[in-house]
Amino acid sequence: MNKENLTILTDFYEFSMANGYFRTGVAENIACFDLFFRRVPDNGGFAVMAGLEQAIEYLKNLRFDERDIDFLRGKGVFHEDFLEYLRNFEFRCDVWAVPEGTPIFPGEPILTVRGPVTQAQYIETMLLLLINHQSLIATKANRIVRAAAGRAVMEFGTRRAHGTSAAVFGARAAYIGGCVGTACTICERDQGISALGTMAHSWVQVFPSEYEAFRKYAEIYPNNCVLLVDTYNVLKSGIPNAIRVFREVKPAKMGIRIDSGDITYLTKRAGRMLDDAGLTECEIVISNSLDEWIIRDVISQGARIDSFGVGERLITAGSEPMFGGVYKLAAIEESGTIVPKMKLSENVEKITNPGNKTLYRLFDKDTGRVMADVITLDHEPVPAGDDYIIFDPSFPWKRKRLANFKAVNIRKPIFEKGKCVYVSPDIHAIRAYCKEQIDTLWEELLRFENPQNYYVDLSDELWRLRSDLIEQYKSMETE
Repeated sequence: MNKENLTILTDFYEFSMANGYFRTGVAENIACFDLFFRRVPDNGGFAVMAGLEQAIEYLKNLRFDERDIDFLRGKGVFHEDFLEYLRNFEFRCDVWAVPEGTPIFPGEPILTVRGPVTQAQYIETMLLLLINHQSLIATKANRIVRAAAGRAVMEFGTRRAHGTSAAVFGARAAYIGGCVGTACTICERDQGISALGTMAHSWVQVFPSEYEAFRKYAEIYPNNCVLLVDTYNVLKSGIPNAIRVFREVKPAKMGIRIDSGDITYLTKRAGRMLDDAGLTECEIVISNSLDEWIIRDVISQGARIDSFGVGERLITAGSEPMFGGVYKLAAIEESGTIVPKMKLSENVEKITNPGNKTLYRLFDKDTGRVMADVITLDHEPVPAGDDYIIFDPSFPWKRKRLANFKAVNIRKPIFEKGKCVYVSPDIHAIRAYCKEQIDTLWEELLRFENPQNYYVDLSDELWRLRSDLIEQYKSMETE
């Protein structure tokens, strides 16, 4: 996080509820909240978890300074004892979360907070802000990287991002999702993500001729000479001038970038011209408002491309710029007894799962591929057996028998009583882990259109608890 104090970057109703909890004497009552999402963006088969490291830093530095206290006092609605509580605030919650880079599915508790209700409630906004944004961009980046079919994808969206934090954290999330680097220079200094780039059209326009612009650039950067060839005319001047410069200067690494026009046609023609000139090692880079659909199409049409620079539609997740994670109360504790809570709704997808829960992923012992996820109550045993039946809660009539699997609790303890017990991996390890985990998914889940529905099952006990609470709440409506 930035050094700026972001503690009161929150929805104002978090303060209203916290003050209310304090005034009514329930501020220290233990509550459990789950963070989950309801739908995969772009109707994909899965999403990618990201943003946890920034959430950890936020929680580590959660302090109210005098400027915060003075501001809140000035609102004229908060009790002085509550403001004193904030002045001496110390985070004391337990937190569990799915590691960054993990494939995640709707309805799963990807992060859970347990602790005094005032604290567990208050951190809602910032947790959602950080995890929603980066999970959205990591998910979009992974779609684009998969569409590129092994070709490198560079994140080029800094200038289109929705602000400075969105540029920096968006680049980070894109790298987790599989991009090889970013145009955002500060990300290399602060995060170790390679800063990449070539030239702008203005470089070509500054010099008296395109040839001279290319020649100067090649002489300055002989170890990475990528020339932008579409300032005037790709085939009539750009490629011929690039070929001339490559032959004269003989840079160690050479490439061309095309930023406009018919990508398939131009790359095919450019590739033939470079081959005919004996420059078969010259790489072809493409940019210009790309997304997974365009990339998939031009590759299927035989475009000759070595790498892609993807900007606005990646950094803003332009096709669907919202992740939709939510943060809901799942349980409270009264005298040491867990009292499950749930939200009902006429929209079935908005009915929440009650209780303190654990999330298991079932892996086939022979193939290492994922088979299903199961959400259980905390006290339940690990799913096991040679004849384990699961069903999709969205389609209860669809049942599936599993055998020969290994159940793994995919959530990790992050904080214990406010103390961080988790060491975030470096960004390169997270990226590698993401690729490794996505490789455990069946190909049917990777489809962009109509991906296979993944089973996220509820244990029998959790299903019964959920059903009983629904009936209990219904009976309350008739009283």
